[in-house]
This record gives sequence, structure tokens and C-alpha cells, in this order.
Amino acid sequence: MKVLQTYKLPFDTKKYLKENGIDVDIYENGISYEQILQIVENYDGIISLLSNRIDKNILERGKNLKIVANYAVGYDNIDTSYAREKNIFVTNTPDVLTEATADIAFALLLSVSRRIVEGDDFVRRGEFNGWKPDLLLGKDLFGKTLGIYGFGRIGKAVARRAKGFGMDIIFTDENVKDETLAKKVDFESLIRESDFISINAPLNETTLYRFDIEVFKKMKKNVIIINTARGKIIKEKDLVYALKNNLITGVGLDVYENEPVVEPELLKMKNVVLLPHIGSATEETREKMAKICVRSIVEVLVEKRRPEKCVNF
Repeated sequence: MKVLQTYKLPFDTKKYLKENGIDVDIYENGISYEQILQIVENYDGIISLLSNRIDKNILERGKNLKIVANYAVGYDNIDTSYAREKNIFVTNTPDVLTEATADIAFALLLSVSRRIVEGDDFVRRGEFNGWKPDLLLGKDLFGKTLGIYGFGRIGKAVARRAKGFGMDIIFTDENVKDETLAKKVDFESLIRESDFISINAPLNETTLYRFDIEVFKKMKKNVIIINTARGKIIKEKDLVYALKNNLITGVGLDVYENEPVVEPELLKMKNVVLLPHIGSATEETREKMAKICVRSIVEVLVEKRRPEKCVNF
């Protein structure tokens, strides 16, 4: 049995898999789509990153494939329907990255609202000459309304943090009815009433480009938007237009429409905080994610059963 791992991970996957009778080829610095396509037929499983496109062509070429273990909670990079047709399990890494990602969402919210990055740069440039009444004025969180788009594990974790800051919380999610943590509203109410919006939904046909210029026009002009979910939920050119024309106040992004490419205009804006997709980037979380991936591999290739974290069967 042999597994392809498309990038090095913060856990000794080779040792773990070897102990279970599985060989693994690790491409420590990454592997291209074309390379995967050329060699996939030699493998029984793949440990992939979100940046690896595992489409119909690769799944078709992988005649021995039995599992694709995705090192992420999302799996929109994989053709899960075709994988099901080919009896190939697809797994993800849910739960373990919930708190870390919620932390980043709230870090972005605070960074934009209180102008943290601007302040750091201001001091480093030697421009801080003492306290002034009007220096880098930001916005309060206390008493403001946070609208959460997507109220799954991460959305709920963001809500718990917001409660600690005394915020009023509303959410929209067709799949969630429980209003213990927050009040459920429709999408139109969410975008009109929120002072802050945190995007925490998965990418699918419904959420694709859900936030475009028509949506931005309906928002409060002082709204701040945070996206730690998937880049293609926001149409970035429309986002740039909204920011340049003061339709919205600020943005914090950890994900991008054409990742890793970022809309050039965003790079120039002081009211935008940009992170390199590090929502789950803590030592503890990334190790747990790797362990889930190799455990899923063993469940399928050694134990011959449906993996616990399966998303397509």
C-alpha cells in the first residue's frame, strides 16, 4: 500500500503510516497538479492540501485510489461527487480547527476595528510623539451587532467570543434552528442590521459570490466585514469598489477569491487587514489535523472500513 502526500506536515506521518504497513512519498515542498496527474496511478491514497485540485481527471487516472484525505475542514478543491462514483472516500479535518479559526476571525475583527496594524506601523515609523485625543480612532465592539454568515462550528465559536465583548449577535444559516447563542434572521436582515459581519460559511453553489456589489450597497456604511471561510464567497473587485466608494468601512481577510493572488487594490488600503490563510495555524491544531488525515488513511487501507471523517458517503 502506498500513499502520496502533497506537502510536508507538522507530524511524523511517515513513521505513523509505516507502523501500519503503508509506504508514503512526501513532496516536502509541494507538487503541481500536472505532477499529481502523472503519478497518481501508483497510489492507493492521497493526503492533499486545500490548494491541491483533485478533480475528475486525477480521480479517473488514480485507478488504485481508495481515499483522498484532505488536510482542511473544507473540501471544495475535490470533486466529491465523482469520487463517490469511483468508490473513493474523501475525508476532512473538522472540529480540531474550530477554536483556532474563530480566534483568527476575532483577531481580524479587533485589528480592523481598532486599527491595530496601522498603529503598529505608525510606531515603527517613528511617528508616535505622544497621546492625542484624535489619534487612530477606531470603533467600539461593545453594544454593537455582529452578524454571522454561516452558523456551524466555527460560526458558533465566533459567537461565544463576541458574547464576551458584550456584542449583540445575529446569524443566518438555513441548516441551523437553535437560537441559544444568537438570534436567527434572514440574509437581508443580517446585511442591513450588522455593524460587523463574520463570514463562516462553506463554499457551495449558494454561497459562491454571495457578497457582491448589490449586497454591499444594502449594508451600513460603517460595517466591517471579516472573512475566514472561503475567498470566493466575496467578489473581490466589488469589495474594492465598495471600499473605495465608502459603501463599507473596513475588511479583514484570511482567504482570497483567487488565492494566493490578492486583488492589487486591497494591498494599498489601510482599512484592510490581510492574512496569509492562517486560520488554523497553531502548532497544536495543525498537528491534530495531520493525525486525523493519517488515521483516515489507516481506517480505509488497513481496517477496510468507512473512515470516521468521511464527507462523501
